[in-house]
Amino acid sequence: MDSIKAQNKVLLRSFVFTILILFVFGWIAQLVSGQRIAVFDNNVTDAIRGVRSDAMTVVMRVFTELGSEFMVILIVIAFSSLFAFIGYRRELIFYLGVIVSSALLNLVLKTIFQRARPDINRIIEASGFSFPSGHSMSAFTLYGITIYFLWKHLKYRWMRAAVILVGVVIIAMIGISRIYLGVHYPSDVIGGYLVSAAWLMMSIGLYERFLEQRWLSRKLRRQNYY
Repeated sequence: MDSIKAQNKVLLRSFVFTILILFVFGWIAQLVSGQRIAVFDNNVTDAIRGVRSDAMTVVMRVFTELGSEFMVILIVIAFSSLFAFIGYRRELIFYLGVIVSSALLNLVLKTIFQRARPDINRIIEASGFSFPSGHSMSAFTLYGITIYFLWKHLKYRWMRAAVILVGVVIIAMIGISRIYLGVHYPSDVIGGYLVSAAWLMMSIGLYERFLEQRWLSRKLRRQNYY
């Protein structure tokens, strides 16, 4: 009974945070649709571009590549192969499902909002619509779900902390790099983070509940057997 209550609390917490995050995203999306966020975008963009230099451009190019389609596919193949090799079938299905559905969600949202990309002072070229940022969404989802699985299986607390810290830095820098390189507005990046955070939180909450229910079901079967 206590375990069931714990399940419900975890799922309720995930649901509440998901709704709150989506509320903030909806507010930003409304500002974007009404073109009422230009001042914020311009101020943040100017601040980020204020540190431009040849060396910084190289660094930002490296970080933006960490969120590229090639890198996403490479990491997905690596972790999928690892899950398949060690027999983690459920983990593999969940891992791929979250990542693929996040990419599809980004395509749907871009089609709905159809926001044009910035066209001033671009350092690299990018095609497609701008809001929400695909790099930001894929980075948050990919590295977020990867951190989740590593956190579950790492033994020592310092290892978990290190993985979270590295992941947060990579995710943040990928978003900043898109602004620095002139292919996204800050609101695009924030919007991408928010959607992915909501999707990831609810997905993990449901997955944890599924695992707990399977554990309880096995426990009850063993008790009935004996």
